[in-house]
This record gives sequence, structure tokens and C-alpha cells, in this order.
Amino acid sequence: MAEANWYVVHTYSGYENKVKENIKKTVENRHLEDQILEVMVPMQSVVEIKNGKKEASEKKMFPGYVLINMVMNDDIWYVVRNTRGVTGFVGPGSKPVPLTEEEMRPLGIHVDGDPAADVKKDRAVVVNFGEGDSIRVIGGVWKDTVGVIQSMNHGKQMVTINVDLFGRETPVEISFTDIKKL
Repeated sequence: MAEANWYVVHTYSGYENKVKENIKKTVENRHLEDQILEVMVPMQSVVEIKNGKKEASEKKMFPGYVLINMVMNDDIWYVVRNTRGVTGFVGPGSKPVPLTEEEMRPLGIHVDGDPAADVKKDRAVVVNFGEGDSIRVIGGVWKDTVGVIQSMNHGKQMVTINVDLFGRETPVEISFTDIKKL
């Protein structure tokens, strides 16, 4: 029997989960469990900071795409390609190209079953402000100070604003959670 590989399927925007469910139902109805092994919509944990409050949520890593671990043959290609919401496979022309092991590792998927392939999952931080935005400090030493964001450090989750200190502008770092966009 041929080897199963991971393939990427392009879908209509917002149809990723529907396509996943449709493919799973087709696998169950047609008894294709030995040919379509897994269907997934890769998700990423993100922390959004709005008005100084952190909110954890899940976001699609690749909107408009679904990953399928399957044995590629003409019949399976036809079944997946003709699933409602699927616009095609990723690859040149009509020939799907399987993902490589290097492409799968950042997604946390082990192609070779090697636990050393685990990748530390970082949470992305999404904020509703950026450089040049006016903000008010809502916590910490500089509470109630108003300033303009000069720079942002997403790694440290800090912004730099200039404050008036002893008659001159001085740059100050403030945490993402201590500011609110005006």
C-alpha cells in the first residue's frame, strides 16, 4: 500500500471547519479510514489585549486551508477535490504536493514520530494599538499619563512612550496590560 502524506487543501474563506467535517463524514460513509487518516485545521493560541485586559482565544494558523493526512490516489483525490467548500489542492496545476517533514515540524506534527521534533508552542499576542497611537496608562507608576507609542517590543510585551520628566521628554517602557488606546 502507498505511503500516507500530509497535503494542503485550499477552501473558501470561513469554510475550513465545515470542509473538515464534510471530509470526516465522507470517510465514515465510504469506509476510507485506511486512506484518509486525519483531517485538521491548525489552530494557534493567542492572547489579545484590549483596553488593558488579556483575553485568550484560538485563531486559525492558516485561514482558508485544511491539512489532510492521506494516501494519494486518483479516487481519494477526486473525493477530496469534490468536497463542498474545497477549491483545490496546493501544488502546481492539478498535482498535489505533500508537505515535507521540515514544513510539518513548526505545526507540531511528527512525521517520523520523533518526540525531539516537539516545538515549543508560543502564544502570539494581538493588541489593538500600534506605533504612533495615542494611549492612556491605566496601571503602574505612570497611571493616568497620556502619550504616543514610539516603539513596541512584542517579545517583552512592552511599549515605549515619551513622558515629560523634569522638563524634558524621557522614554519610558510600559507593559501592554497597563495601557488603553485612546
